[in-house]
Amino acid sequence: MTHSPLPPEATFGFKAICLRALCYILIVAGIMQLVMLDAQSGVDRFSESSLTELTQSALLLLSSLLMVYIYRRPDTIPHVSLLLGTFLFASFVRENDAWLDDYVFDGAWQVIVTLIVLPTLYVVIRHRHAFAEEFKSISNSLGFGMFAAGFLTTYVFSRLYGRSEFWEAMLGDHYQRVIKDAAEEVTELAGYMLLFFACIELLLLVRRRFRHHG
Repeated sequence: MTHSPLPPEATFGFKAICLRALCYILIVAGIMQLVMLDAQSGVDRFSESSLTELTQSALLLLSSLLMVYIYRRPDTIPHVSLLLGTFLFASFVRENDAWLDDYVFDGAWQVIVTLIVLPTLYVVIRHRHAFAEEFKSISNSLGFGMFAAGFLTTYVFSRLYGRSEFWEAMLGDHYQRVIKDAAEEVTELAGYMLLFFACIELLLLVRRRFRHHG
């Protein structure tokens, strides 16, 4: 099934932009307060069960659900939202690998990710022309720009910034694993926040275009 190109979106007013910015600032401030609680806890700081890790999972799950909502709306970006939603949910599963290994079976996350990624890739490749048109229609949007920034922050920068070799060289004899973990996890969390904000922006973009189309 193919979809016609989406019409140009209406722009937000200055007040609406400021309101969104304020909401994002408050979300960031609230999440960083949870990170502060982790730092002050003194035990299992930035571990798999920490507030930071739980917040990462929550952001990924919420982002996935936003993509599902976009996918289910008519005349939007079904193939792009399907691919992005699958990517986000696969990341959510990966974030909970320890829990899955302990309570399901060892290696469960790889099986789950494979089962959701392969069918999605099949659908996207089969409808690659529609996907390309949808991607073109959002490639210059704020939402896509934020998504790209979040992806680079989480999956590239945080991995390089959190290398043990880097922190061992930085701290020398004062090296502590918790410092390295904090740097990596908080940077990763920043990327997840950007991905979450990107999904909100894409949802708003779709809603504006849908109203314009209607």
